[in-house]
Amino acid sequence: MPLEIVQYPKMKTEQRRGAGAEMESFYRFVTPVHSCSYLPDQQCRMAYEYVEAMTPAEYERRIESGWRRFGRTLFRPECPMCTACQPLRILVDQFRPNRSQRRVMRRNQGEIELVVRSARATREKLALFNKYHAFQAGAKGWPEHQDTLTEYGSAYVDNPFPTEEWSYRCDSKLIAVGYVDVLPRSLSAIYFFYDPDYCDRSLGTWNVLQIIDAARRRGLPYVHLGYYVAGCGSMEYKKNFRPNQVLVDGRWRDHVT
Repeated sequence: MPLEIVQYPKMKTEQRRGAGAEMESFYRFVTPVHSCSYLPDQQCRMAYEYVEAMTPAEYERRIESGWRRFGRTLFRPECPMCTACQPLRILVDQFRPNRSQRRVMRRNQGEIELVVRSARATREKLALFNKYHAFQAGAKGWPEHQDTLTEYGSAYVDNPFPTEEWSYRCDSKLIAVGYVDVLPRSLSAIYFFYDPDYCDRSLGTWNVLQIIDAARRRGLPYVHLGYYVAGCGSMEYKKNFRPNQVLVDGRWRDHVT
């Protein structure tokens, strides 16, 4: 079944807000309906859009409409029969860590160094990325996935606007990397991977706690964690950072679990 290709013209200057280059959208396509990777008993259809340039303000408006991105590619589920994928954001000022999260804070505080800088592709990060995906393929049945340095750069370094790279080290060893978008009213977590040898440190939780703390210090009200999917073990953890809201029918609603 062929892809549905939809051409979009360059956005007009008056449609953008904030400083920076005018958004340039090259093309959009929608995939055929296929089996969902999050919920295998459901059918999925994804919309993708490639952008050459956009501002953080423009992307934040896209997030408010349910879009996410890797590199210059925006994506959003447009599934015919399922609405399980719900964008989730944390209310920074109201967030209080639960008992488990406080335990992670005590475990890692003072032992892990965080360096925040602009995104760069290196062989050290690529090796960690591929090690993480090989572990997840064996532990959780993820598809086999080994990137080249070029593929890694396309996904995480070649961005339409500057992105922060968060590198975590323990005893000088790189143990985790995360990518974070800085937007006018929020921080948005793009992707995070870690050394499976350090699973006991709950580095995924630690990373989210660091992002929340950074948003609070920067005076930003929200942290976006991407899609929450009830019933998908890899995505359900996001609900544990409370209070949070999910996007339903174009409106942010308090998420009660």
